[in-house]
Amino acid sequence: MRRIAPCREFLRRVFAFTVVRADDNYALLNHRARLYQLHADATYAAHPLYALLPTEPPRGLGVELQLYEMDPDQAEARAREFGYSILQPAADKPHGLRECFILDPDGYCWVPSARLSD
Repeated sequence: MRRIAPCREFLRRVFAFTVVRADDNYALLNHRARLYQLHADATYAAHPLYALLPTEPPRGLGVELQLYEMDPDQAEARAREFGYSILQPAADKPHGLRECFILDPDGYCWVPSARLSD
């Protein structure tokens, strides 16, 4: 992530993540009793993948961060309320899920989904 604070706020506002610990380069978040870590690019300066990070958006192209059993319609409404980009509005999919594709401030695609009733 280029900057932790915008993504942290995105996850808090849209998906109700809670912040356990955060600073400018790191955040530990909780969602449904699972912990998620966000690292700023600077924390990877010695990591072999650092040189592969693009300097211009979009980032995370081809990555979908799936959040199962999360109401996509509610997440979409919250994302719209706060002005985040909706890549694809909530829709029923042939694989039995209702999904919405929402981009975070760094361009990563988050996909809340819920099972369709039988």
